[in-house]
Amino acid sequence: MIVDDSKVSRTILANHLAKTNFEVVAMAKDAAEALKLYQEYNPEIVTMDMNLPDADGIECSRRIHALDSGVKIVMISAMKDVNLIAKGREVGIGAFLQKPVGTNTIIETLMMLSQEKVSRVAVLRESYAKVFANALGHGLLNMVALKVEPTVELFDKKFLEVDGVAVIIGLTGNPAGRAVAYMSMDTMHKFGQTMLGTDEITEDEYNDAVEEAANIIIGRGVSNVNDVFKDKELRITPPGTICGNGIKIASPKMTTFKITAKTDLGDICVNVGFAEGD
Repeated sequence: MIVDDSKVSRTILANHLAKTNFEVVAMAKDAAEALKLYQEYNPEIVTMDMNLPDADGIECSRRIHALDSGVKIVMISAMKDVNLIAKGREVGIGAFLQKPVGTNTIIETLMMLSQEKVSRVAVLRESYAKVFANALGHGLLNMVALKVEPTVELFDKKFLEVDGVAVIIGLTGNPAGRAVAYMSMDTMHKFGQTMLGTDEITEDEYNDAVEEAANIIIGRGVSNVNDVFKDKELRITPPGTICGNGIKIASPKMTTFKITAKTDLGDICVNVGFAEGD
């Protein structure tokens, strides 16, 4: 829930969050409305402005905290000083940001508040891996009319093993890494036939179809990340395709996720990894 007396500020913050996995369930312009909407929607996190027409952000936070001692509150205000932070801590405010604030700072702060134990894995899963999962689902719907909801899971093996075809695409920028789109040979044939609308396809054309699809999907994922995190400037390298059985692709010093789309054509997967460190 967003609490701010400025419609402009509420709109800007809502627009920041619209492209993320955080859902804005309510927006309040004063403390009275904030209390009413909090009880109605029971949001997990509240963003709080300091200056409200009927009570300041400290008092509004105190009232919300009295309703639910487990609420996560982040103050986003033009003011930020030691005295304000001390008073805010007393009423349960967990984080303080000063306007104007960038999207990546907002997302990282909300992630920290929403996790019992903050971890790099959690941030990468929510802010990056799920973005690529959405791109995979969107790409399959547009290219081969398959409506699926891909799953995301941590991949903790040292090697990705592939029997079939794998398209490897590097990710440059921050965080750097690589993405591998892969599927079995049977799925590749079905995918290529569906994508091109014919079964008269050479092996090279099958490979080209999968490579182009992977390039589109990973490219869309990178673009979506850049839309949210304006300073990351992720880019993709030209794709490389390999086919065969027992292919092993190393994931050294990377936090890696497996994204799986189960379709009528077979499993279509993306393995996306991010380099350790910033």
